[in-house]
Amino acid sequence: MNLTKYERRASHEVRIGEEVIGGNRPILAQSMTNTDTNDTVASVEQIKRIDRVGGRIVRLTAQGRKEGENLGPIVARLREEGHRTALVADIHFLPEVAAVAAQYVDKVRINPGNYRLDRGDLERLIAQCRERGVALRIGVNHGSLAKRIFDEWGDTPEGMVAAAMEFLHICKREAFDQVVVSMKSSNTRVMVAAYRLLVKAMEEAGMTYPIHLGVTEAGNGLEGRIKSAVGIGALLADGIGDTIRVSLTEAPENEIPVAEALIRHFAHRRGEFPILSPENYSPYQYKPRSEVSTPVVHSEDLTGFEVMEACSENPTAELRAAILNREDRKPVVVKRRYEGDEEQVALAAAADLGLLFLDGLADGIWIEAPSLTEEQIKRIELMILQAARVRFSHTEYIACPSCGRTLYDIEQTLATIKSRTSHLKNLKIGVMGCIVNGPGEMADADYGYVGAAPGRITLYKGRTVVEKNIPQEEALDHLIALIKSHGDWQEESAE
Repeated sequence: MNLTKYERRASHEVRIGEEVIGGNRPILAQSMTNTDTNDTVASVEQIKRIDRVGGRIVRLTAQGRKEGENLGPIVARLREEGHRTALVADIHFLPEVAAVAAQYVDKVRINPGNYRLDRGDLERLIAQCRERGVALRIGVNHGSLAKRIFDEWGDTPEGMVAAAMEFLHICKREAFDQVVVSMKSSNTRVMVAAYRLLVKAMEEAGMTYPIHLGVTEAGNGLEGRIKSAVGIGALLADGIGDTIRVSLTEAPENEIPVAEALIRHFAHRRGEFPILSPENYSPYQYKPRSEVSTPVVHSEDLTGFEVMEACSENPTAELRAAILNREDRKPVVVKRRYEGDEEQVALAAAADLGLLFLDGLADGIWIEAPSLTEEQIKRIELMILQAARVRFSHTEYIACPSCGRTLYDIEQTLATIKSRTSHLKNLKIGVMGCIVNGPGEMADADYGYVGAAPGRITLYKGRTVVEKNIPQEEALDHLIALIKSHGDWQEESAE
């Protein structure tokens, strides 16, 4: 990556149905259905809604053979009605279902954590994909690494890269280049580090596979949008990314306008800002530049801080270079003016400034937005700092966007849980639709609320099961009792 100016990472083209990503192609937005894949009519109608708002690539879960086989009728009905949306099958746990799904869809997404490389499963899938012209996504998720990878590397960005590279080397050996790769986490710092390390590893191996960006379990509302923008924006600012999915616990068609806004935000970056001593900066690990332990927002005491304002069309590169080229270690507040409504300001500021906190370069944030109130601005600033994991001011929700595997109404449930717990500080609660996205992908959560069966919930403390199969109508009270029993309950926020 070129840290002095915006320059897209070189990648080769991959065809997904009638869509193409990589190379010099525009970055594409995509989403995922949350309907039951066995329900052909509901799935087709939702795919059409996603397509109408600009989502030309849509993923469906295929957790079992039955769901894999029903992709055929879904594809047939869409094509009969004249829709050319590129369709992707999402495979978890059962590698054999990938072979079923590959008969019908345009791309298959597999998780390396579910595969054994000594049985030739991947080679057989590659041969099948090659025959039909089906693309493949190697989708690594933080928290669901294979045991042998976890035992060697732990649950780390390095482990995620090791998992991906094993599979990419096989793809390269098989001369199969229609491959996309992703490194997702709900922790933005882990996610950004993993993608950057992956790019470095691929460059060293002479690989140019396109990259799919996403922050998993980002949640909903303004908070979910900011968290996604911090992680995805940090990588787009470095020129990394060929397709993106913003994962919101909302109707999937709501994800596309957010993704498109981020894509537009980085479409015309200009300016070159040399870093005089690039060897002093490592983008692969968090190293605070100053001794400030709690970053500030603009309405707090800025005594002793240096305010640095970005004025160019490439504010991330401008501020990064200005901070790194300073000889002193005086703490820095980064400042930028934005126009627009609350969501527009939040997305732009998170995308521009989040990276500076992820990398430990900035110590405070100052957003100017004439159209917003002081209260709105402070809320956005605090959310950006929390998304970058440098200051926690409210409960963080690691909530999956839901899919056909989800076992309850996760959107309504998340709203209810938020209404009872949003005042808590320094606490992370995972709200997951099923066991697939449960203990693994909510790896950072203090507590977990996970769908176990229809109408039944399992509660976690960290990764440990505390209560199994609670009736859903009782589960929230049990969750609150669990939080209180561990001394993590506060009656009102101190913020």
